[in-house]
Amino acid sequence: MTGRVAGKVVLVTGGASGIGRGCAELLAREGAIVVVTDVQDEMGAGVARALGGKAVYLHHDVTGEEAWIGVVAEVGKRFGRLDVLVNNAGVGMGGPVTEFSLADWRKQQGVNVEGVFLGVKHGLPLMRQGGGGSIINMSSVAGLTGAANMSSYCATKGAVRLFTKAVAMECATARDGVRVNSVHPGIIDTPIWDTIGDSIGGESGNAGPARAIDLDDMTAVTTPLGVKGFPVDIAAGVLFLASDESRYMTGAELVIDGGMTAR
Repeated sequence: MTGRVAGKVVLVTGGASGIGRGCAELLAREGAIVVVTDVQDEMGAGVARALGGKAVYLHHDVTGEEAWIGVVAEVGKRFGRLDVLVNNAGVGMGGPVTEFSLADWRKQQGVNVEGVFLGVKHGLPLMRQGGGGSIINMSSVAGLTGAANMSSYCATKGAVRLFTKAVAMECATARDGVRVNSVHPGIIDTPIWDTIGDSIGGESGNAGPARAIDLDDMTAVTTPLGVKGFPVDIAAGVLFLASDESRYMTGAELVIDGGMTAR
């Protein structure tokens, strides 16, 4: 541990597994007090227990405004400040646009877009009270480029990308000391692929017969580096944005994708 975020109070949504868990673990190791939130209570509480006195767990459905109000109030009550907000919670659903249901479209928008909006809306005032901080919104390479059978997911992640830039400019204009950046993971070995499942079609993003996803096969075809990433790879970027090392970055896109979008 080098203490890169020592003493900072960090809220990580969707912290029970995958990228969120990786972020919580690394931030705690680097000295942060981490508030892990999720709807997967057993797993989320387990993450907090494993981090000992450096983390607490709160049940949190990011689609609910009252839930956000309650979580931020609890953070303020316990710690008196919020230095870093990692809007990580997300769901992945795919399928041909002509077959994608409106209910699933709205569900994905609710978690991936409205959850980020509500986090910024309610987290920002507490962050400003402390004199500033860092908001990190989890987008995706799917927020930078299209993918067949992933139109709904791409729409949500593209929205996060531009929402991030707009809020970054709002905070910069206010001179409130809050930086706002987005992170764009590529193919990362997390449970989200279980929900995307076999709905995205054939290789290289081409629509085709439904099939189970093999991430190693996918990365061999789509990723210049030829290998999949892991949550720690994304957590390292989040740690940088959470730390004072990134003090001169706002409205930026941190792409961690093995070269996928460099082509």
